Amino acid sequence: MQLRVFPDNLKEWLALKFNLVPMPLLHAQVLPVISRALLEAVDGGIFEAIQNGHTTAEAIAEACGFDPRATTQLLGVLSSVHYLKFKKGEYHLTRLTRKWILSDSPDTVRDLAIYNNRIVWSWLEKMGKYLKTGKGLQYHDSLEADEWELYQRGMWAAAIAEAREFARNAPLPKNATRMLDIGGSHGLHSVEACRRYPELTATILDLPGAVEKAAPLLAKLNMGDRVVHQPGNILTDALPENAYDLILMSSVAHHFTEEQNILVAQKAARALRPGGVFIINEFIRPDPQAAPELVGSSTDLFFGLTSTSGNWSVAEINAWQRAAGLTPLRTIGYRAIPGRFQVGAKCGTGILPV
Repeated sequence: MQLRVFPDNLKEWLALKFNLVPMPLLHAQVLPVISRALLEAVDGGIFEAIQNGHTTAEAIAEACGFDPRATTQLLGVLSSVHYLKFKKGEYHLTRLTRKWILSDSPDTVRDLAIYNNRIVWSWLEKMGKYLKTGKGLQYHDSLEADEWELYQRGMWAAAIAEAREFARNAPLPKNATRMLDIGGSHGLHSVEACRRYPELTATILDLPGAVEKAAPLLAKLNMGDRVVHQPGNILTDALPENAYDLILMSSVAHHFTEEQNILVAQKAARALRPGGVFIINEFIRPDPQAAPELVGSSTDLFFGLTSTSGNWSVAEINAWQRAAGLTPLRTIGYRAIPGRFQVGAKCGTGILPV
């Protein structure tokens, strides 16, 4: 996926063609304003206010407790990037907003925007220090209780777009009955897998702080005993041998060093039944020799700044899996989220080579 500027007329097309448009000005000045405007609009309830019938700038400002002039400026930005339509003095929601922003939409990413606005934005101010030292923030070590809740709700929102696609594409054995979800917190991936495979049950292994705040989210999905939490730490806890048909580790590998990821792969290999599958679900670091890819590159930098390692390549992940005695499978990309992949490997005998 790439971020591009498209001209509205021939004059603009010529300006872009002959490099007359100062693109760095767009990236450095305009895009940050758009990003923060959207985050504040979501956090401030702008879109729900319009949904509830407040359609003029004055009415929206009053409903949200905002300044009328500043709100008009904000609405202009949101209209320019198609989150709103402006007609005859009134603002209306677009299809984009109704599906992805409104709180009552089953596909909403609203909580991720709120998490980014209240917590993540301040982390980006540390970018300069990270570039000089190469040391990430390790945010899991510093989250307060209320921040853990925002984080879990944000991760829930981030997973909505991919959970069903994951379950549809995961190469499970036909007779699969047990799944382990490493760091799965909210449980969306496990729930969708269990819904697709009626005989499957899942255990979500995650840190105690994550389980505490994620448990209410999982409870809303009404899976009963088929999907349950188990507080723990994959780096220190032992796993039962020959116990699982599917082991998933989604959005966790970028929190670990290479040595830690190798350790997890070895534990997973021992815990799989013959024919079982270990899937690492991640944004992938693009090959610098290949065409540039915006999502993989930007998340690589973001995870480097905020956590341990940044993204890993498919080749690196496959190497961990092979070292654990597993056979890599075809890598599967997500249609809904470019730059993100299922990197799976299969267990043959279920016994690690000595």
